[in-house]
Formats: sequence, structure tokens, C-alpha cells
Amino acid sequence: MKFEVYCDEANPDVLTSANPRARYLMIGSLWLPEELRDEIKARIGALRQRHQAWGEIKWSKVSPNRKDFYVELIDLFVSYGDNLRFRCIAVDRTQLNLALHDNDGELGFYKFYYQLLHHWILDFNAYRVFCDIKSNRDPKRLPVLTRCLSRANLTSNIDSVQSLPSHEVVLIQLCDLLLGAASSRINGTLRDGTAKSAVVSRLESALGCLLAPTHKGEEKFNIFQIRLQGGW
Repeated sequence: MKFEVYCDEANPDVLTSANPRARYLMIGSLWLPEELRDEIKARIGALRQRHQAWGEIKWSKVSPNRKDFYVELIDLFVSYGDNLRFRCIAVDRTQLNLALHDNDGELGFYKFYYQLLHHWILDFNAYRVFCDIKSNRDPKRLPVLTRCLSRANLTSNIDSVQSLPSHEVVLIQLCDLLLGAASSRINGTLRDGTAKSAVVSRLESALGCLLAPTHKGEEKFNIFQIRLQGGW
């Protein structure tokens, strides 16, 4: 089968700042069969039309006057079952040793990107990966990531890994929403009684659990909290 993966990140300053705003760097990915892409985009377009919500879909834009729109986006994500999946990685800055990444936060970032993607790439499939556009010091980061994924998954095809501006790609925007929900729980920033809390509650109710690190086999909404200090 052919799959598409749409990715975004939250709190990237964890790897570059001496005083980051959050404890966990989060990188998220939305996975779907290529054949469903246009249908999902059309359904999101219909929601936009009904709610007259034409701006960029972003976790940071969840507000009381847009709460119903964002809750219905959660319902749309849930309605596809395992045909629309989300996976994110959470990197704890208190365990991070940049010396293991040549003291290069950008290199470390793409190593974690690799960990996010590699474990969900299955044999005999083809994948196209779309990342939110990011200004890299080293312009070879995405080609190297593509090559590493291809060499580690010899029975699958990594057709491309490319960056696109999120404001033009609604499925990267949907990834941003889901990642923001996960990050709000992992980083402990969610406040009760807010529109964001209502969105997270809708998602948690559908999943049947609070948003928290999951086991490896979770397929609908997987939160991978990487253990940088080793252990079981």
C-alpha cells in the first residue's frame, strides 16, 4: 500500500535554548493511506464551510469561539479508526545529552525524527513524508533522513521526505492540533475549563484514556516517551 505521513513539531527550543519554554520536545506524525487523502481534505473543507473557519488550523488558535470546530476535527480524526493514525515522540530535556549528538541540536532533532518514523514503517509499503518547513543550518538534513530511513527499511520504499509550509497543507495542520493536545498533557500546560481542555476531553473520551505515554503497540494515538537513560 501507499501511505502518506504529515509531520509537525512543538517546543523545538528544547534542543537549542538554555531556558526552553517546556520540558519535552514533541514531534508528531499523522499517517493515512494515500487513497484517503482527498476524502479527508474534503471533509475538513466541509467543516470549515459550516463553521466559517478559514484560518490555519493550529493548536494555538483553539479558542472559545472556535471550540465546536476543533471538537468536530477531533471527531473526524476518530471516525476513521485505524485508517487515520497519530504518533508522536516526547524527548525529555532533563535526560538529554547533546554530546551524544556532536553538541548539535539540529542533528539531535533529526535523529529523534528518525525514531518517530522508523518504527511505524512496515514491509512492502511505500511512504511519502511531509514535514512542516523548517530552516536548517545544514540543507542536507532531509536527504540524509530519507537515506537513513531507506537503508533501515529495505523492503519498503521511502519515496520522499520533503518540507512544505504548514499554512498550505491542511493535514500538517491537523497534525499540529493533535500534537498540541498531546503536548498539553505531557508538558502539563492544560488548564481546566478552557476550549483546549474541551478538545482534549473529547479526544480522551473517544480513546478511552488520558493522553499519556502509551505502549509500543498502540496504533490509533501513540505517544512514545523515549527513555534516554536506558532501562526496560
